Amino acid sequence: MKYYKLLLLSLVLLFCQCKSTSNIVNNNAKPLDVYLCIGQSNMAGRATIEDIDKDTLANVLLFTGQEHKAWEKAANPFNKYSTVRKEMRMQKLSPSYGFAKTMAQENPSSTIGLIVNAKGGTSIEAWKPGGLLYSEAISQTKKALKTGGVLKGIIWHQGEANSSRYKKYTPQIIALIQALRTDLNQLNLPVVVGQLSSDKPLRNNFNKMILELPNHINNVAVVTTEGLSTIDKTHFDSKSQRILGQRYANEMLKLLAKK
Repeated sequence: MKYYKLLLLSLVLLFCQCKSTSNIVNNNAKPLDVYLCIGQSNMAGRATIEDIDKDTLANVLLFTGQEHKAWEKAANPFNKYSTVRKEMRMQKLSPSYGFAKTMAQENPSSTIGLIVNAKGGTSIEAWKPGGLLYSEAISQTKKALKTGGVLKGIIWHQGEANSSRYKKYTPQIIALIQALRTDLNQLNLPVVVGQLSSDKPLRNNFNKMILELPNHINNVAVVTTEGLSTIDKTHFDSKSQRILGQRYANEMLKLLAKK
């Protein structure tokens, strides 16, 4: 009899533990504002995570994709749960950190939830609707939304792999945004994209081209990389990643204010 009582008690405790950790959002009284962060290496993050970046952000959750604990308090590196990422050692500081920090500061009545699913070295062709990267981004977003929250927007940083083919990029990014909006059931979903580092002159035409994107598709904004620096003429350094993230947040806030 004593054995069965202990077994019953263990099962009850296990059930309670699973229930309490299955969805951290259920215990959060604040609304959950969800953002999808995708792109190539700068969005994945290649900058050093410095001491100032080692905090756990208040009112920011990171989607893990794990059944027993879908969300956790956000801490760098933010791309660690990407289902398409390269090896873990390559995941460092990205603009999603500064973005989330700024969004949380500007929206104290809400909790910010991030789905970060980037992969370095990828071209926009690799993100074509129906492909692996695209499908994983959609899948992760839908899984996250099943746990609660509302999708508020997307931030995208990609283009280094396409800078020499910039003339083809506008229709490609428009098609990608339209597909994301359709598959996520928000035809006017705010999207913010970024310029590339100007350390290589080859990217100047791309950066000029991308500034025109809001003239071709609605509810889209562009962040500039003016004044930012890199560690290798491609990947932004830590300070610049923080600033870039703030710029993404500022543009996202402007788009959200129009809705």
